[in-house]
Amino acid sequence: MDNYKLDQLLLKVEKPARYIGGELNSVDKSKEKVDIRFAFAFPDVYEVGMSHLGMHILYQLLNERPDTWCERVFAPWPDMEQQLIEHKTPLFALESTDPLCEFDIIGFTLQYEMSYTNILNMLKLSNIPMESHDRSDNHPLVFAGGPCSFNPEPLHAFVDVFFIGESEEQLPKVLDIYNQHQHNGWNKQAFLEEICQLQGIYIPSFYDVVYKEDGTIKERVKKNNKAPDTIKKVIVKDLDISYYPDKIIVPFIETVHDRVVLELFRGCTRGCRFCQAGMIYRPIREKKPETLIKQVDQLLQSTGHEEISLSSLSTGDYSQLMPLAEALLDAYEKEKISLSLPSLRLDSMSSEMIDRIHSVRKSGLTFAPEAGTQKMRDVINKNLTENQIMDTLKVAYKLGWSTVKLYFMVGLPGEEIEDIYGIKDMAYHIKDAFFDRPKEEIKGNLKVSVSAACFVPKPFTPFQWDGQNTLEQFRDKTALLKREIKDKKISYTYHDPKLSILEGIFALGDRRLAAVLKNAVSKGCRFDGWSDYFDYALWMKVFEEENIDYTYYNHRNKSFDEVLPWDFIDSGVSKDYLIKEKQKSLNEEITDDCRLNCTGCGINHQLLGGPCFENRN
Repeated sequence: MDNYKLDQLLLKVEKPARYIGGELNSVDKSKEKVDIRFAFAFPDVYEVGMSHLGMHILYQLLNERPDTWCERVFAPWPDMEQQLIEHKTPLFALESTDPLCEFDIIGFTLQYEMSYTNILNMLKLSNIPMESHDRSDNHPLVFAGGPCSFNPEPLHAFVDVFFIGESEEQLPKVLDIYNQHQHNGWNKQAFLEEICQLQGIYIPSFYDVVYKEDGTIKERVKKNNKAPDTIKKVIVKDLDISYYPDKIIVPFIETVHDRVVLELFRGCTRGCRFCQAGMIYRPIREKKPETLIKQVDQLLQSTGHEEISLSSLSTGDYSQLMPLAEALLDAYEKEKISLSLPSLRLDSMSSEMIDRIHSVRKSGLTFAPEAGTQKMRDVINKNLTENQIMDTLKVAYKLGWSTVKLYFMVGLPGEEIEDIYGIKDMAYHIKDAFFDRPKEEIKGNLKVSVSAACFVPKPFTPFQWDGQNTLEQFRDKTALLKREIKDKKISYTYHDPKLSILEGIFALGDRRLAAVLKNAVSKGCRFDGWSDYFDYALWMKVFEEENIDYTYYNHRNKSFDEVLPWDFIDSGVSKDYLIKEKQKSLNEEITDDCRLNCTGCGINHQLLGGPCFENRN
């Protein structure tokens, strides 16, 4: 696209910097000098996508290949979408402003089920047929990966290749094979047949699904003999030697996270039964402190950021957190570079270290009790008591903290009305602990924020067989808390139950939902994760038109012997283990953190071939 035409588009949009590219550390190449043009597609707005660490890793990794130019494309905000349509301009990549239809491969990251309509809409705006069977050998290939690919079936009709697991190692292998096929005479079918034999690669067009009269799955049928029966996830085994960028793109406009992100480790050992990430990212793999210190130094120099964020599923569980935090503060405290620890567990740090962090960056405390009563925390295996929270808060209050955020869920399996009241009770106890001190010790203006999310069952968790609460049940529970929490020091917000209902449908859905997605996009559904654009009534109309009872997917309990849409994927965690954990939840039994004792999830045998924590400090 020429500069004049781009300028005409940008003059009429709210934030033109979303679409211009050219940021510090973005990559510009000559398209005539590369063999592969890859568009990393994030199906949400620029500010969200640019805060995603995985995008930065793959963007820099692929651009280090001489034969590949990886560019970025984000879902255009509705004002830009209108301009694209009015000017008859296809969706384009940021670096070259070339339309996506001219690329070899478009790779979508699947972070959230409510972005699925954006994926289809981006293909539509690119003049690329939505469904894979309508695309010829001359159209771009459509790849997808990320946590939602652990149930890829609702998107099976639209995606050519799914990557199951971590793709830093498999994606370059796939591109090597792609390049060979391009030079030897391109044939899409031959390419797909070769790469499907790699671990973690799922080609949905190579399979069909047969259903029983009751709607459950009877069997999966292979349509191509080269396709594997089971798709085993891929992991990066050694993060110290795996690729990590020494520079990341610095946006022109404020994004969700404007800072250097250090990934301490992958995986989690806590075993919360509601948490998909804690299951599918097993086993835990830590980076050494010296690796992290080297990476942060490179990133600070190449970006100019003034904040370091230590990031992982449970940052406080990093075994070397204290020495790492101390080393980072020693190195950067004088430069006023702050240190941010999401999901900070104060019991893992000394009071002196907490005070040092607080002196550089004034931040609030965040806790995720998830449930208001100990009974429910045992059901979900949270392994956190109210006494632990209160003891931590007393230390934090003494050190000057006065802002507390609390995250809960309503609608958890086994929940009763007193468990909802327990959320209010905990918030009040936390408020009381602040004021139940000598007056001379009370510092700051206390703010307690309570947020209640609606529980969504997810694949590969012990609760994957549980039905989700109905819309009416969610409304009753969230409304109860709104009525009961009346203290001015405590604010209360809750997630939209309608949005959670739809998320549950697609999280647990099968291939028949592809028709729903296509119909919804044709009616204008997109940016469903944004309240301004989410239209629940329109979605209900689409389900009715497609003659699909959505309650089949998310409101019914399933038997352990039912074939689930994602059962063909091997996450490394055995189904027997998930069943055992579900049964323990019914008895309110907890399971130890697997750093303390192996809990027998199967990951060490099925994926690693050896102990999870071998050679750990």
